Amino acid sequence: MTRHDAPDSFVSIKHVTKKFGAYTALDDLSFSVREGGTLALLGPSGCGKTTMLRCLAGLETPEHGFISIAGKTVFDSAAGINLNPEDRGLGVVFQSYAVWPHMSVVDNVAFPLRVRGVGAPERRKRAMEILEIVGLAGFAERSATQLSGGQQQRVAVARALVHSPSLVLFDEALSNLDAALREQMRLELKGLQDRLGFTALYVTHDQSEALGLAETIVLMNVGRIDTSGSARDVFMSHQSSFAARFFGLNVFEGKARGAAFIAFQREHAQLRAPGAGAESGLVLPGVVRTRSFQGLVDEYAIDLDQGVSIRALDGSAGFAPGQRVDVVINERSLFLLDR
Repeated sequence: MTRHDAPDSFVSIKHVTKKFGAYTALDDLSFSVREGGTLALLGPSGCGKTTMLRCLAGLETPEHGFISIAGKTVFDSAAGINLNPEDRGLGVVFQSYAVWPHMSVVDNVAFPLRVRGVGAPERRKRAMEILEIVGLAGFAERSATQLSGGQQQRVAVARALVHSPSLVLFDEALSNLDAALREQMRLELKGLQDRLGFTALYVTHDQSEALGLAETIVLMNVGRIDTSGSARDVFMSHQSSFAARFFGLNVFEGKARGAAFIAFQREHAQLRAPGAGAESGLVLPGVVRTRSFQGLVDEYAIDLDQGVSIRALDGSAGFAPGQRVDVVINERSLFLLDR
């Protein structure tokens, strides 16, 4: 399912194709983002999401397609339009943060204004204003390399926002942070967007990050859009076997008046001793291959007698690797997917 641009689109991507030699990295992509909205390009490594971000930023040139930002055409293969990155009215936060060690924090943040010819007093004033917003005003004169990873990430965000861009792109911007700091920064970024009103596009392979930040998700697979829509719809609808597997569902082939894929979430698989039975539901016998402690629950990998492997989350089962078990799934928890 592909979401095409709507009349109120702030960012419009139409039929973008990008190749590297014989390899097609992006295959006819079309989607849009509303003004002030948040979209996540989500998918596994190599699916093309970063390439799409780089095409949007002007760091890569597609072979074909159309891109507009805030009503201004920034790329049009048919018309021969391809604006430079600095002329596209956007900011970018990269995974590496890319802070300059020979500059102070305030000079790092002010650098985009320096490139745009803004005078030194105004540069410093605006840089200090945005450092205040991200909570780093007290670190302005330090070398950026003297900061922690989370603080360097804030410097990168401040630098992307200092010239008041209408669109901010985040390329795996939280992936270098530890789990607790990632969660904190997700909340801070949402607060910054609410306060400053920019439109945001995130590239991530982390489904929790995408669901926590974005109102709209575009799930990509090998250069194409597999599924797109609201975050809730994309997570819950599982319109393809790829989407179901990506979001952690167990998927295996079955028949329902014809060949199909059957899927269920790990949380809906309950483990029982063989023959213990269940009041109702689908019973799948198998053998525990691995058990991993996850805090409140254990995660199991189970090899079913049907010849497929599944995962299950159960906090009370207590089965060990090598033990036979029955996996019980309430039939109302099953998803039926088209092949």
